[in-house]
Amino acid sequence: MSTVLTLPSQLTVHGARQTLQALTQQLAAGQGDIEVDASGLTQIDSSAIAVLLDCRRQAQAQGRALRVRGAPARLTALASLYGVQTLLPAA
Repeated sequence: MSTVLTLPSQLTVHGARQTLQALTQQLAAGQGDIEVDASGLTQIDSSAIAVLLDCRRQAQAQGRALRVRGAPARLTALASLYGVQTLLPAA
């Protein structure tokens, strides 16, 4: 069994803290590996990468793997730009 986390359509500096808090609660309540559904993202900035990396850190602390499904091209490009694309593998 895995836990699916769905990202909002906008994940920028303005809502990153609230999004991370919501995802943290879902991580704590879930079981199994984590699958992050990023297919609905339409507006992002580097905060999206920070949120995903924090979720990854939390998942690893719990002994769980994290994968990203449906990442838009902009998210993939940002991950490559910051050199973290291998830390956020595709589902």
